[in-house]
Amino acid sequence: MALDDIDHLSDDEKECLDNCLEAAQACEWCADECAGHGEEMAECVRLCRDVADVATLHARFMARDSDYSGDLAAVCADVCEACADECDQHDHDHCQTCARVCRECAETCRSMAA
Repeated sequence: MALDDIDHLSDDEKECLDNCLEAAQACEWCADECAGHGEEMAECVRLCRDVADVATLHARFMARDSDYSGDLAAVCADVCEACADECDQHDHDHCQTCARVCRECAETCRSMAA
């Protein structure tokens, strides 16, 4: 949960920050699990790592009220959607969880980018 003490964040921004951090966690877990499944999971691993990096960066930009947070929100939404599409193709529980969390993150990031 986003720090309530960060007074420059609206409730929607706090939700987005929380979703970004949750997406990063889910993607780190998914990437680690998929890494042991061979080359057929390579794209899943790559996209999960991209989300983990971009989502945590976006959360940090929101926390410090960066002027570039909106731009990064759009990138984060795009990467989350790509990762969710990839994870949806796999039946593993970690992939399905990751897809769900990434879609939630993409939705809130898309609203921050608008």
